[in-house]
Amino acid sequence: MDNDVLRIAGKEFHSRLIVGTGKYRSFQEMARAHGASGAEMVTVAVRRVNLTDRSKESMLDYIDRGKLFILPNTAGCYTADDAIRTARLAREVGLSNWIKLEVIGDEKTLFPDNFELVKATETLVKEGFVVMPYTNDDLISARRLIDAGAAAVMPLAAPIGSGLGIQNPTNIRILREMITQVPLIIDAGVGTASDAALAMELGADAVLMNTGIASAQDTVLMAHAMKNAVLAGRQAYLAGRMSKKLYASASSPLQGVLQ
Repeated sequence: MDNDVLRIAGKEFHSRLIVGTGKYRSFQEMARAHGASGAEMVTVAVRRVNLTDRSKESMLDYIDRGKLFILPNTAGCYTADDAIRTARLAREVGLSNWIKLEVIGDEKTLFPDNFELVKATETLVKEGFVVMPYTNDDLISARRLIDAGAAAVMPLAAPIGSGLGIQNPTNIRILREMITQVPLIIDAGVGTASDAALAMELGADAVLMNTGIASAQDTVLMAHAMKNAVLAGRQAYLAGRMSKKLYASASSPLQGVLQ
């Protein structure tokens, strides 16, 4: 497993758990949870962080950039143009030329607008960004994003922040089978460790989560649980599960047993 690395746009990560920065009770708690998760990549909502006034406390002060790679995201954007501007701002202030691209199409469900998403991906890729779009669990949308130059595709498991877990495992299995060009990262809806393990058992290359950890009663303990779940799910996927059978099959076969 030491050689089982996640590669995105030529960069290697040994952890397949990506974590967020929102909804924590304090920045100190966030930092402790990040450490417990073992994650090497953390998302930061560009519009929700203090980027200019360094005299004031900032979330960025609690992110160890020697250990954590910052992935800015365009949370809160509802058009391609808005998301593009936000990505450019993130790069200009020195966060990263990587971007978790979100273009929301509906305020209540926070489902993505895949038409605007493809448009923004095309533009940002041409400008040298490494684009990782949050999308729905639809194969055709994923293919169009890959054609537009996406470095990964990030389908939702369930609505953002819902904690419902994977609602359509069949679609995730189809995506896993059909998408081999770029990493497949489950994003949104993971509520507990079993959800993360299932995502990895279905073949996801990684899992991104925020609320599942940040809204837990014990965030540090949940971060530990998510770390272990992602690893266990990955190991199970690589090991190859036994086939399912309708009837019993003795664990100790009778052949060769002395009578």
